[in-house]
Formats: sequence, C-alpha cells, structure tokens
Amino acid sequence: IGLMLTDAGPMVLEFNCRFGDPETQPLMLAMEDDLVRWLLGAARGCLPAGEPAFHPGAVLTVVLAAADYPGTPRTGDPISGLEHAALMHGVKVFRAGTGISGESTVVTGGRVLGVSAAGPDLESARRLAYEAVEGISFAGMQYRRDIGIRRE
Repeated sequence: IGLMLTDAGPMVLEFNCRFGDPETQPLMLAMEDDLVRWLLGAARGCLPAGEPAFHPGAVLTVVLAAADYPGTPRTGDPISGLEHAALMHGVKVFRAGTGISGESTVVTGGRVLGVSAAGPDLESARRLAYEAVEGISFAGMQYRRDIGIRRE
C-alpha cells in the first residue's frame, strides 16, 4: 500500500503488487524467509506451516530518479557508487531504470534505483538509506529527502 501520513490521518494513495515497484522493494529486503517457498506453496494450494519471517525493525526505500523525471527522463548518464552501497550491511539497491554501456552502469529510465535499508527503528533505517544514497551519483540525480520523516 502506498500511504501518505496527513494531519487527518493516513491516506491510501494506491495499492501495488508488482515486484518492481518501490513499495515492494522494502518488503523484499525485510523478508528473512524464502519467498519462493511461499509463492510455490500458494501456487500449489499448500502454504508452509507458520508465518513468513520478517526483519523485526524498520525498512524503507529512497527512489533515485533521472534528470527531467517525471517528464521525459534523460538517459545515458553513468552511475557511480553502487559498489560502496553494495558493501553496506542492511542496504540493498534495487535497479530499475539502469543498463550497461561498455563497462559502466548507466541511466535508462525515470526511476533509476531504489535504495532500501533496514534498521532496528525507522530513524536508523532512514540514516542508513541516506548514507547509501550520498555515496551514489549520476548527473541530474534527484530524490526526496523526507522519506521516513514522521510529521506530527
């Protein structure tokens, strides 16, 4: 569920069930169980016993978007810093609008990367995600800086 917290309470923006969506990416990082086992069980009508295991803390995703997104995104810009993020414990970078050109990873679409991080609480996950974001760069990179901030 895509939610926005407002003064009037949570508001549902949309429901998504596609694995490539930014709403699904933190769930994939949070799941500590084998997803295939659950999907196969559902397909066969015989789910595994118990419940799937999930990370007990908080997980969030920051989307890195291309220059000119959401209009016509600029493509071809090389992306750097992915190696740094890949080494960070609790961080997973999901690729969306990326491709390979020669030896470089490049921008090929609007929503380029989903930088997900897990932590014991929301503030820890947020700090870790933005630390990973700060190590990644490409020309025209844009992203929201308020993900995980609770406005009271």
